[in-house]
Amino acid sequence: MQHINPLLVPASDEKFITIGEILLRLTPPNYEKIRVTTNFEASYGGSEANIALALANLGVDSTFFTVVPNNSLGKSAVRMLRSNDVHCTPIILSTPEETPTHRLGTYYLETGYGIRASKVTYDRKHSAFSEYDFNGFDIKNLLKDYTWLHLSGITPALAKSCAAFVMDCLKTAKELGLTVSFDGNFRSTLWSWDEARDFCTACLPYVDVLFGIEPYHLWNDENDHAKGDIKDGVPLQPSYEQQDEIFRRFVERFPNIKCIARHVRYAHSGSENSLKAFMWYDGHTFESKLFTFTILDRVGGGDAFASGLIYAMMHEYPPMDMVNFAVASSVIKHTIRGDGNITDDADTIRNLMNMNYDIKR
Repeated sequence: MQHINPLLVPASDEKFITIGEILLRLTPPNYEKIRVTTNFEASYGGSEANIALALANLGVDSTFFTVVPNNSLGKSAVRMLRSNDVHCTPIILSTPEETPTHRLGTYYLETGYGIRASKVTYDRKHSAFSEYDFNGFDIKNLLKDYTWLHLSGITPALAKSCAAFVMDCLKTAKELGLTVSFDGNFRSTLWSWDEARDFCTACLPYVDVLFGIEPYHLWNDENDHAKGDIKDGVPLQPSYEQQDEIFRRFVERFPNIKCIARHVRYAHSGSENSLKAFMWYDGHTFESKLFTFTILDRVGGGDAFASGLIYAMMHEYPPMDMVNFAVASSVIKHTIRGDGNITDDADTIRNLMNMNYDIKR
């Protein structure tokens, strides 16, 4: 008898895969500071893992590839993903010989409250993923059965071997005809701004769906970088006209890009934010509704935005619904503890997208 997952949407032909590092997250309860807490709440997360989890919960055939140590922590991370219907067959459980430090990356989150912002402390050096030797890895075999690949700028920042692996994945996905989405996701504790811009810009010729407008070079003059970047001086909360101009310049420089989307955050305090988004698609720039909300857990909000847009594109939503669904996905994630958006009903997100807050009976 053939075994199938009844939670997956049978009508969809999309098969999604993403590649990255999964981390153990340790959080003091009740908004406490690390220096005074006596215990931590443990969970797992990471940008690419969060997106795989969110899509799987919405019924997308979703796979995650990573390397974790073959110990209780690594196995626990895989079990968490599997419990959210993420396919984990390609995941490598490494031996101490393959990854000598043999550890799962960790990060500590102090959750913000009121005027106090959240704070992340990484402890991820020499993780199994960053130590694994990808030389000779059969990327074509990994990607051959999928229709969509998602990558981020976090993974190449972990090690030179990871950067080479990400670039090889991009080139192979392009060769195989996969839709490729990419989120720059700059992390200042992992590499410099210039390093991030140099590498992520080199990724752009292989990208179909781009999240965010940084960290990428978009020079005013490719032959004279002293003339600056087109994005220089553009505020963090741009006008429609400013954002439209940047999107158009991206597409002129990289005509392979079919969609660009970025969310814009207005932080009224550590506990209350507003979000909206801009999206370039099919020759036009679209602006979403503005959502104002109270934050329970902000981490993973950008990943929820990305997963929401990917879901909407896979299901061929009209452009305005695509961008509004993506923002609503991010907003609803802010009300859920942990890194991932575990919402398993697209109607819940659509109701929020339409600003319908009534109880559902």
